[in-house]
Amino acid sequence: MQSVGFIGTGVMGKSMAGHLMNAGYPVHVYTRTKAKAEDLLEKGAKWADTPKEIAQNCDVIITMVGYPKDVEEVYLGAEGLVAHAKEGSYLIDMTTSSPQLAQKIERTAAERNIATLDAPVSGGDIGARDAKLSIMVGGSESAFHDMEQIFSKMGTNVVYQGKAGSGQHTKMCNQIAIASGMMGVCEAILYAEKAGLDPENVLKSIESGAAGSWNLSNLGPRILKGDFAPGFYVKHFIKDMNIALKSAEEMGLLTPGLQLAKKLYDELAEMGEEDSGTHALYKRLANQG
Repeated sequence: MQSVGFIGTGVMGKSMAGHLMNAGYPVHVYTRTKAKAEDLLEKGAKWADTPKEIAQNCDVIITMVGYPKDVEEVYLGAEGLVAHAKEGSYLIDMTTSSPQLAQKIERTAAERNIATLDAPVSGGDIGARDAKLSIMVGGSESAFHDMEQIFSKMGTNVVYQGKAGSGQHTKMCNQIAIASGMMGVCEAILYAEKAGLDPENVLKSIESGAAGSWNLSNLGPRILKGDFAPGFYVKHFIKDMNIALKSAEEMGLLTPGLQLAKKLYDELAEMGEEDSGTHALYKRLANQG
């Protein structure tokens, strides 16, 4: 089977790499904090000391890192993937990053006969754990079909969206919908509490109706339990909203819901919640002082 390199084994990446190992792929891993890869190493993953080492030893390389600046360094740096990957290999960035950066990476990699795909995901820690991620893919359609088997080990809704950058643009659509939707989920729970209702019973009534959403069903119960552990970090969501706002501005698109959500999440981060899950927005809305 193709050897797979996985760079970034955090909350989601660890589960995603684990599914590939369970499917029989030989997996090499690199992450800046080696301790985050210990579970995978105990199961038989091979450790690499640098992204360059991953590039030189793997046929397919998947990245799941933090910010666009991390993506650019890992791919386009002097010791990065594009400079050292084998000709004919596949580079798949599953980080939520800039559409323009995805296009730049594709152009640079094509000069060395290396295929690239931008394939951000949605579904959080639960989707990663259960291999039920939604995967949005941009890049060469032939490369997409070559990698479909690998994608199928990590997600159940894998859709080719078009040319390079299209996966990232699709993820921006996803994040824009989540931004306003999360405000609604938190406001609804706060309203139920203020009205003297049992919020758990309220969720039972509204999650299967027109108001139903993944966030309402999966994160609503976490809010009620006071569990704000990250399935997706506030700090990373702010990063995504910044990308979406910049792209929207370039297209001349007005996004008032996204702008308000970004403001509230910035205030939430200032409260010390940047490493909490996105549903911690409840704390900002509950703090009316």
